Amino acid sequence: MKKLVIIDYGAGNVKSVSYALGRLGIEPILSNDIEEIQSADKLILPGVGQAQFAMEQLKVKGLDELIPKLKQPLLGICLGMQLLGQFSEEGEVETLGIMDFHVKKLPSIGKVPQIGWNQIYDLKGALFQGIVEREYAYYLNSYYVPLNEHNIATTNYSVAISAAVQKDNFYGCQFHPEKSGEIGAKILQNFIENENYTCN
Repeated sequence: MKKLVIIDYGAGNVKSVSYALGRLGIEPILSNDIEEIQSADKLILPGVGQAQFAMEQLKVKGLDELIPKLKQPLLGICLGMQLLGQFSEEGEVETLGIMDFHVKKLPSIGKVPQIGWNQIYDLKGALFQGIVEREYAYYLNSYYVPLNEHNIATTNYSVAISAAVQKDNFYGCQFHPEKSGEIGAKILQNFIENENYTCN
């Protein structure tokens, strides 16, 4: 592995992601420095908390303009995935605009937030190489990404939810691979090892 940077912008679960990578023998760099991010081979954008606050933190550091221009593979996790879209109902905020989806609040048909293990299926692409359909991953979310043209995995929690997305060099997982045991570790490893992506 070359240089992997976890984007540390003040609204991410950087420690748990860092620990998970450490278990794979990888020592990531935690940084919000623009030059450090630009020089990375791979990037992870974690996220916990509220979308509006997260976007404020990205803007303060100039990362809201940098991230959409990146050419390296980037993996957004949970809120980090949701920020890749156009807009979030959480705080009624415009997000990074990389992919064409709007984040919506989970319907109150089920318990909100979704906390715990849920299946992933309709798996596509290198991120899920070696992962069997309907394996379980760990979720913690009150908002969700509807199914869309960038969908590479699906889950269901009262409604069909995009469990993962990809556009060019940008990937996202709604679930937490760093908390999803062996399956999550395999997904992180696939992201780190995969060089088969396209970028316009």
